[in-house]
Formats: sequence, structure tokens, C-alpha cells
Amino acid sequence: MAENTHPLALARAARGMTGVGLAREIRAAAERHGVRSGVDKQRVRKWEVGGVTPDEDSQLYIAEALGIPARDVAPNTWPSWLPDVGVIPLGPHSTVPALREALRATMDQSRRTIVTAISGTALMTLASSWATTDTWAQATEHAHGKIIGQELLVLLEETSAQLTTLATRDRQHTAPLLDALLTTVTDLIADGRYSRPLGLRLHALAASLSQTIAWHRFDHGLHSKASQFWIAGLHSAHASGDRDMGANLLGDLAYQASWRNDPRTAAHILERALTRAHHPAAQSLLQLRLARALAAQGERRATLRALGAAEHLLGRASGEPMPAWCSWMSEADLAVDSGQSLLDLGEHRRAHQLIREGQALLPPSRDKTRGVFLAYQAQSHLDLGEPDLAAAAAIKSLDLAQRIGAPRCVELVRGLLPRFEAHAQVQGVPQLLAKAAV
Repeated sequence: MAENTHPLALARAARGMTGVGLAREIRAAAERHGVRSGVDKQRVRKWEVGGVTPDEDSQLYIAEALGIPARDVAPNTWPSWLPDVGVIPLGPHSTVPALREALRATMDQSRRTIVTAISGTALMTLASSWATTDTWAQATEHAHGKIIGQELLVLLEETSAQLTTLATRDRQHTAPLLDALLTTVTDLIADGRYSRPLGLRLHALAASLSQTIAWHRFDHGLHSKASQFWIAGLHSAHASGDRDMGANLLGDLAYQASWRNDPRTAAHILERALTRAHHPAAQSLLQLRLARALAAQGERRATLRALGAAEHLLGRASGEPMPAWCSWMSEADLAVDSGQSLLDLGEHRRAHQLIREGQALLPPSRDKTRGVFLAYQAQSHLDLGEPDLAAAAAIKSLDLAQRIGAPRCVELVRGLLPRFEAHAQVQGVPQLLAKAAV
């Protein structure tokens, strides 16, 4: 059977809905507006396959069923107002659809994944919407369903904290537990009864878990899935009014865009994130990532300006505690990422010095970061014409990555192998090539 590529079919499938499920949600939306709808799976099929255009009211109910704000509905342009597949627009009812979309592939691995990548345009649109859209108070309270008790929420929060603070070598084994925990939190947000204070905590927990899971997917090269979880976290953070967390999640999406050689998208996202970031540490992290994106585009003056801002903000005192998600940010990160920016700008010796200084400052507890820094150090040695020292750093990075289960470090080192092949007779290089081939 040929794939149904109608925008409505793709949009509902991306949210884990069958035609029957979409029809059911449309009828429920109509009931919330005090009317009855006769939509069934046959009617949905006519819209998707038969070329039939739903009337204006039905389009509004379709939008509500998919978690799309009513203001985005343009009946005369059907179906072009439907969003890019995989990116649910921010709205008062968008958190649960976004979370369930992210969890969909994890919950049912047998289903074919429709979305392989989210376009830079879609991510930039999402970032712009976040920067200009206020939150919705009703998104964090729910008056129906079984009452959620304080004790249950405390248990979920403590379990999440324990899982996310494990050493890197242990966290590689916890992915199924985190997935299950986020599924439980999502179900509670959707079906439980809770006050606004508890709702805020539920949404904050969903955002934190989504971010942790996203980084796990990213580290294993599952970029589309990582994007979905970062986006789901953004919806949760936005619903709870946590601007810094939202800015941080956008920063993660930008980091991924830079990693995938799309610095233009990364810079656009980061510029939007900075408009509403509040805590100096959060702003510092975003400025540092912005510097990396600008340097990749050869924008020297703007890069140096962003690096100066990152350094200034990192040391600025604040009357509020540092958010937990950026508590790791340190002088070591500032030095190494500054060095990477300078590498892209061709300032190799100063870059190498900064990367080496940052490596020395890194605490022993951050093994995965150390592996990444060692790969950066190897690159800087190659740029300086020191392949023997580069090979030594790359071997250390590989050994560490294989011990703790950090495939992203392995990917970084393997990306350098073509440059090492030109120095196959240099001390250490044959050993590196052999180790990387395993």
C-alpha cells in the first residue's frame, strides 16, 4: 500500500493517532464546545485521500485534537496551515501531544518512524514562537481524573533526581527507566486531577526528564528522537512559565544544529533564546553556544563579542540559585568552547592553549565531557601539525568513551580519522586507527 502523505495523515501519525483516534478526539473537541460531531474514520479518510475539505468548524476541532492553537487555523488555506510534521506549535493544550509524540517511537518500536529529521525552518519558527508567546495559566491545572497526591509526586521527583545524577558509566543503563518515568508523568498530566502548584511541578519534572532523555538519544546518534524530546521539554517548560528552562532547551536544539553542521539555524535559535533567558549562568551558556555557531560561519567580530559576554555573565552574581541544569557550567567549559571557536576562526595556537587549560580545570566527575574535550584537544594538535600528540589524546578519548558508554565521543574521534590516515607512520597513529576500527 502506498504511504499516505497528506499533511493531516502525517500530522496525526506523528502524534501516534490512527484515523479512528483522530475522529474520536475531534468528537471530544466538539463536545467541549457544546455541539455534536459525526466525524468517523471514513470522514477522516475522505479528508486525507478523497480530497474533501473539512468545513470551518471541523478544522477548528481538528486543530484542537492535534494540540494546535485556534489562531493558527486558516480554513481557506486547508491543508497548508497544518504544521511541519514533528513540530507541534506551542499552545494551552500542546504539552501532552508533544510529550506523547516524543515517546511514541520508544513505546512502539515496531511502527515505522515517519519523521527522520526536523527542518531548520521548523525549529527556527518554534524558537520565534516561544520568544513571542506568553504562557497559559490553565495549562498547569486539571480539574478532572483521579487526584494526584503529594507523596506520589515527591517519589517521582526523587526517582528522577537519582537517575539523572548517576555517574555516566551507570546512566547508560537507565534509558528504559527514564522512558517509563516520563510516560507516567505524561499520563498524570493528561488524566490526573491536580492544583496549579502540583501542575507546575509535574510540568517541571516532564521538562527535566525530556531533556535528560534527549541527551541520551543525542549521545547515541538518534538525532530525530533527541529533537522530539527537547521539543517536548520546551512545551512543558513553557506551560509552567520557566523561561530559563525553555531557553536552555532551545540551546540544546541549537547545539544539535551546530553538531549537524547547520550553524545558521543554531545562531537563529540561540538569538531567540537569549531574549528571554534570565539567570546569568543560563545566558552565559547560550552566549557560549552562540559563539560556536558564529565562529563556524566565520563571523569573527560577533564571535568574540559572544565569548566576551559568556565570560562576563559566568562570573556575575545573582540573587537566585543557579538552575540545576546548568550547574555544571564552569571555567573549564568556557575555556574549551572558546578554544573551539578560535579553532574555527583559524587561531590555532591560542585555541590549543585554551583547550589545554580547560582540560586541566575539568573535575574528575565529568568523564563524558572529558572525553569530548580530549577529542577537541586531538583536533587542535592536528591543526598545529602535531599528529603524535593528537593520536595520544584521541586514544585517551576512545578509551574513556568505551569504558563509560559515550558513543558521541567515539563519533568525534572517528570524524578525525581521515586526517590521521595521512600520518600513518607517526608514533601512536597505527594504534589509534586499529582501536577506532573495533
